[in-house]
Amino acid sequence: MAITGNGSLTISLSVFVISAAFLLKGAAETLSVEGQNLGTDNVSVIEGEMATISCRVKNNDDSVIQLLNPNRQTIYFRDVRPLKDSRFQLVNFSDNELRVSLSNVSLSDEGRYVCQLYTDPPQEAYADITVLVPPGSPIMDSREDVVSEGNETELTCTAMVSKPAASIRWMKGEQELTGEMTVDETYDRMFTVTSRLRLTVSKEDDGEPVSCIIDHPAVKDLRAQRYLEVLYQPEVKIVQAFPEGLTREGENLELTCIAKGKPQPHQISWLRVDDDVPSHTVITGSDLFIENLNKSYNGTYRCVASNTVGDAYDDYILFVYDAPTTIPTPTTLNLDNTQGGIADTLRCAFSDTCHSPFLSRLICEDGGDMSVARQSAILSASPCSRISTCPHSHHSHITMPFTSPPSNHNHIHLCRSGNIDRFFFSLTYDMDEGQVIYSVSWPTSVHTV
Repeated sequence: MAITGNGSLTISLSVFVISAAFLLKGAAETLSVEGQNLGTDNVSVIEGEMATISCRVKNNDDSVIQLLNPNRQTIYFRDVRPLKDSRFQLVNFSDNELRVSLSNVSLSDEGRYVCQLYTDPPQEAYADITVLVPPGSPIMDSREDVVSEGNETELTCTAMVSKPAASIRWMKGEQELTGEMTVDETYDRMFTVTSRLRLTVSKEDDGEPVSCIIDHPAVKDLRAQRYLEVLYQPEVKIVQAFPEGLTREGENLELTCIAKGKPQPHQISWLRVDDDVPSHTVITGSDLFIENLNKSYNGTYRCVASNTVGDAYDDYILFVYDAPTTIPTPTTLNLDNTQGGIADTLRCAFSDTCHSPFLSRLICEDGGDMSVARQSAILSASPCSRISTCPHSHHSHITMPFTSPPSNHNHIHLCRSGNIDRFFFSLTYDMDEGQVIYSVSWPTSVHTV
């Protein structure tokens, strides 16, 4: 593979011996002569490959073309090769071009080659051959094979003996990072390049690929890769395996502690914050079981997991509710002053799926054929409404909008007494310019639906 660039020089001198003396002084600037018609190109070639030098002539008047090496030795005079180096071979010879190939190029072949045209005055053009030496496979190393989260690690990448010096880029996954690069010249204009990358790792970096990429004109897609191995402390989560809903008196409680880390946690323990666990609690590894709950067990239960990196925990707040009671058949009262004879039944209950003694969700279901009530088949306040104190003693109330039916004004207002399970419930529809057309009221009990 050869990479070419334009370069030519014409010297107004009488004989080529004088021009040779001029070159030996190291002149590198380009001089031009009116009517010059000789040209050539610079060539970059990878060591061991083939370079081609082309001496081109425009409007040749039968002048002689020859090619000389950097030591001013004639390689080809017209189509004759006086130089005995058989690596030089004639590719093309005509009045307009002398083209010569050089195979198995080495560093010693680098330099300035001369195209000469015997005109009056004589003309010369210069082709600089640059030999590229690709680096070997990059050598990648790390200060530690395994690193703990939050700590810094260092990786190094080395591109050995190349010409010109290579450059090194770093990638962590899809993110490009910047390293600190040093360049050392070895011999014969050869270079060794080393880049150091320092980074602080987190648990998200575990298994992440880190690559060093070598950029060099003689090679493409040369890289080395390592995968980060990061140790991190456990991640802990408590799951309520039983019951599925609220924890009530007389029921059992089963908790499972899920802990993951690197390395895997070697110890999992349970405790009750600021108190002892109930005496009959059964703890089996990551599982905690409490039979026959009562309110004295209320409190915070903690699962602690440990590995060589550190400790972590998760808390579960136990609140034991009263045992469930049944819902009595609701009583319906017709208060319609305009239509009369309207009666229907709604069955309502509170859902404690909010998992808090201070939040409740109300759900009502239609129990009859009344069209208005059927529109109210399920009334639900969402999100859960907060219970606050009633204006009169020992009561609380909730006010929340209906989700159905649509109306100008409808709301739910209820009060609870000191007994959490007993409520007075009032439901009002106001669907015709503020006129009350249907109303029911009854005492009910709270239970989970």
